[in-house]
Amino acid sequence: MPGNQASAGHLLRLIRSGEATTRGDLQRATGLSRSTVGHRLDQLFGAGWLRDAAGTSTGGRPSARIEFDPKHAVVLAVDLETRHARAAVLDLTGTVLAVRSGALLIGDGPVAVLGELARWFAPLLAEAGAGPTDVCGIGLSVPGPVDFGTGRVVQPPIMPGWDGFPIRETMQEAYEEHVGPSREPGPVPVLVDNDANLMAYAEHRAAHAGCSAFLLVKASTGIGAGVVVDGGIYRGIDGSAGDIGHIRLHDRPDALCMCGSYGCLAAVASGRALAAQLSELGVPTTSGSDVRRLLAEGQPDAVRLAREAGQLIGEVLATVVTLLNPGVLVLTGDLAGTPFLTGVRELLYQRAMPRTTAHLDVVTGRLDDRAGLTGAAALVVEHLYAPDLADRRLAALNATADRRHGAPA
Repeated sequence: MPGNQASAGHLLRLIRSGEATTRGDLQRATGLSRSTVGHRLDQLFGAGWLRDAAGTSTGGRPSARIEFDPKHAVVLAVDLETRHARAAVLDLTGTVLAVRSGALLIGDGPVAVLGELARWFAPLLAEAGAGPTDVCGIGLSVPGPVDFGTGRVVQPPIMPGWDGFPIRETMQEAYEEHVGPSREPGPVPVLVDNDANLMAYAEHRAAHAGCSAFLLVKASTGIGAGVVVDGGIYRGIDGSAGDIGHIRLHDRPDALCMCGSYGCLAAVASGRALAAQLSELGVPTTSGSDVRRLLAEGQPDAVRLAREAGQLIGEVLATVVTLLNPGVLVLTGDLAGTPFLTGVRELLYQRAMPRTTAHLDVVTGRLDDRAGLTGAAALVVEHLYAPDLADRRLAALNATADRRHGAPA
């Protein structure tokens, strides 16, 4: 194995994946000497990232088997929707330690929304038995297309005032103002991604990890899709992959969409669209969550419209499924009950070629309203503990420790 493939960060990857869990395993997997493996493990134990199999974190020699210590840090995750938000503290395995939900209008703009979220964090950390310096990162799920490299949303139809806004930097500043410094050298790491992407990532990891091509469709205020290929999120070149709500329908030229165009799928089949249709029928409805409530109550017009929305989305998905050939299609969001699922299946199986659906499972999500939080937290963990970044973080932690002890830089 090349030298850069046997760094401390790469040893950590082998341990976390279960490929090598003893010193001997690591020597065989990497070709490194016993002393070199020992030195790199000392770095990882010194950072608190590893523990022996008995569960006791120690800087000494582990008994036999080594494992990642998921309790050495926590992650803050936020699932931001159009009218409310959820925030949670999770450990590094994705276990939720504390959670809070509340009304929060995305239309109030990024400064107000991110500042309010930051004010939620300190009480949440206290409830979880953690403090500011236990936080290794923040994951933020948003209902719009995201340029993942910059952490900025790009022309989001239902996020007025957010286009191109520096979410990452503003969240870092708000965190330091309302919570304090994190355990990381420099500002707390913040990762931002589209909600459907993160829900797909979470649902895939939770129940469909063996599926090499996985598709999730979220039908709530808007309509979006998340794609996971070979275990990784597929975003396209600038984060616009999966934005199926803005595929044009040929027979709906008068339907005005929030994006300013006419005939978009979201303009006729989203939770927002169904709410407007129900209101016109004399059933006062203001949002996708209201539609969800009416569906739970079995309101006849809501049930009929949800099935029709499923048929419209199923017709679009026939093309998407033909292109991607996924093994699993998960339907989730406010509309994702039996009527909607029935409508999707009717048109999808009718319009797609049998060969492309022969091995396709169409199911509803398992994680419900925790999917966005779980996916955001998992994204942070996989990013921070990937080999190359783990090595850079270790070097920064060592440099910080040297400065504290007066050692030369």
